Amino acid sequence: MNIQERFVQCCLQSTEDRQLIGNLWTELEKKYTEKGRHYHTLDHLDSMFRELDAVKDSIRDFDLVSFSVFYHDAIYDASSKSNEKKSAALADKRLRQLPLSPSSVRRIAEQIIATQLHEFSDDTDTNYLLDADLSVLGSDPATYTEYTLNIRKEYSVYPDFLYRPGRKKVLRHFLDMDRIFKTEEFTVKYEEKARENIRKEWETL
Repeated sequence: MNIQERFVQCCLQSTEDRQLIGNLWTELEKKYTEKGRHYHTLDHLDSMFRELDAVKDSIRDFDLVSFSVFYHDAIYDASSKSNEKKSAALADKRLRQLPLSPSSVRRIAEQIIATQLHEFSDDTDTNYLLDADLSVLGSDPATYTEYTLNIRKEYSVYPDFLYRPGRKKVLRHFLDMDRIFKTEEFTVKYEEKARENIRKEWETL
């Protein structure tokens, strides 16, 4: 199932209005293919879904988490610190049209906002979302290098003397965590490799 088909199937749980679903998808596709995006793209969403599919039986509300995946980077501006809040606001506005229940929309917004700091949540589904979002940190060296290069491209507006300290601050945030990954499955699979990748990147900055 491709990324568009996933979105359609999620929406069909709440509405049969295919015109509405099509409009919502068109908007998302346009946003994730904006000029200047190199990592926060539809490929990133597809990668997250591959990770989540592997632990689907442990996720209580997979459709709800799926909507969080689709909208969590809908708004992305490398120079902004409010992308998550703006993405959550967009999700709130659009998903009420399906219509999803107010409580479901509220949970999706909360999950999206949680991707800003990636801190442990009392909600297990949120932790799976966060772990899938960070899974690239534990990838093989070639994939991790490609990820860092794409992130640098997204922040190309900043010269190295500004980018490097900022990036090191992000990396330090992860290294200072007791656990980068919040769920047992992702911790076993990626924690050690993620810390190794992050330390190596740190040394190059």
